[in-house]
Amino acid sequence: MIGVELRHLRYFRVLAEELHFGRAAARLHISQPPLTTHIKDLEREMGVQLFDRTTRRVGLTAAGEVFAGRVVDLLADLDDAIDEARDHAAGRRGRVRVGFVSSASGTVLPPALRLFREIHPAVRVQLSPLTTREQLDALSAGDLDIGLVRSGGAESGLVVEPLLVEPMVAVLPIEHALARRGEVDIVDLVGERLILFPRDLMPAYVAQIWSMFAGVGAEPVVVQEAIHHETVVGLVSAGVGISVLPGSVSRFRPVDVVVRPIVGAPTTSLMIARAPDVDNPAVVGFVECLRAAQRVDEQP
Repeated sequence: MIGVELRHLRYFRVLAEELHFGRAAARLHISQPPLTTHIKDLEREMGVQLFDRTTRRVGLTAAGEVFAGRVVDLLADLDDAIDEARDHAAGRRGRVRVGFVSSASGTVLPPALRLFREIHPAVRVQLSPLTTREQLDALSAGDLDIGLVRSGGAESGLVVEPLLVEPMVAVLPIEHALARRGEVDIVDLVGERLILFPRDLMPAYVAQIWSMFAGVGAEPVVVQEAIHHETVVGLVSAGVGISVLPGSVSRFRPVDVVVRPIVGAPTTSLMIARAPDVDNPAVVGFVECLRAAQRVDEQP
């Protein structure tokens, strides 16, 4: 069976449909003698007569009828496999695994997802809300394709590019004394009960806050740690303490929480992190949608 070629099967299928060498040859854009030769070669390789030929008609043998049914299915599966491979190569199918810090869900992620689904409707996007540390570990292990991480989250072997630069702001319960001000100073936060992210999961971001306090000769008083922005804001609303978060928190805060600029506070960047050798067009397409979503968001 080694001598049976794919073209033999395609020629057989067309002849089985036409049952006429002339018409089959015309469909295949070849002359009739080569078609006759290929069909004879196929029958010789299989050791089975597939067609009854007379001067008046061509018909399938019983073996040919059975073989025709199997060949039709086989070629259809092969055509589907070829189309699927081409779609994957072009980024029209497949999967993109995206990790994100919670603040990304209130900024670039939703519009990027909408745009990506318009352009790549058959590509499945697998979303994982993770901290920066968790994303960097997953990217290094090959368990994520793209990470949306906080600034300072560079990891050896990963490509990291800035996407969104934000000020760090004070997040306060509405009844807090500082909430009545238009802005606050770093020294105003000294001694306040702070809700922060765990240092081991958001190391660079937490380090920025400690550095901010160190600049005025103090240390933050951390009374509670929480992983996600929504949890932090909820704890602020409950009066557990205050927090320092990226400015985008103002987009999804509850009415009993206020956001105030911090004079002299550093900025924090939302970054795209990925492996340097990505050859998946769908991954490249998702990164392009993130960039496009941010460009739209920056427009006045």
